[in-house]
Amino acid sequence: MNLPTTGRRVLISGASRGLGRAVGQAFAANGDRVAVHYGSRREDAEATLNSLTGKGHVLVGGDLSDPAGAAAVADAAAEGLGGIDVLVNNAAVNVRHPLAETSYEEWAAIWQSHVSVNLLATANLSHLAARRMIEQGRGGRIVNIGSRGAFRGEPDHPAYGATKAAVHALGQSLAVSLAPYGIGVASVAPGFFETERVAGRLSGAEGEAIRAQSPFGRVASAEEVAEAVLWLASPMAQWSSGAVLDFNGASHLRT
Repeated sequence: MNLPTTGRRVLISGASRGLGRAVGQAFAANGDRVAVHYGSRREDAEATLNSLTGKGHVLVGGDLSDPAGAAAVADAAAEGLGGIDVLVNNAAVNVRHPLAETSYEEWAAIWQSHVSVNLLATANLSHLAARRMIEQGRGGRIVNIGSRGAFRGEPDHPAYGATKAAVHALGQSLAVSLAPYGIGVASVAPGFFETERVAGRLSGAEGEAIRAQSPFGRVASAEEVAEAVLWLASPMAQWSSGAVLDFNGASHLRT
């Protein structure tokens, strides 16, 4: 197996803004070519695409909650890049739904959407990308974006915490099954990190409480998380396959 350190073909789901954008920029700066996936935010995704250094990047739209849509995204990415060497499963749904405040109808619908995107889309894209990696014969990497919430519980976002725990377990199962093909699979489990989507929560008293969760007294940047993803996708990180990398500034410690 000969996975290169640069010039790889990288599909990033949910890359229109936030962490997905930062991950795309990190891979592009490394000399890789990136397929920027978006669901509905085409304008934001175009801004991500235009922010990438280097050439040969492509824009790929599609609904990952639909298995046929996921297949179309993988096909378009492989066609645009000439194959897939790295998959970053970043697309996710995260809607507040505390049980005591949520009607049953809302509860069922929210759980369905979280499972469809956070778990099933991750599983489907992993299959689609890994089969291409096997056919290409030079190994590959799959990096899943998990969450600290999978371990500490998410009382206001239980479907998010549960599906991210499932993503971690999926990654470990695939790490074992895909190792004979030189494909490493790992997950990163970030704590709170700053993006435009959560900027409002970081102001005032709530922001102070969130920053106080870490003894460093701050939250991570999306760029810091992206650097961890870039390393997990590197040739030198093969022995981390199966790992779930805690990335939370010591805000939640596991034993």
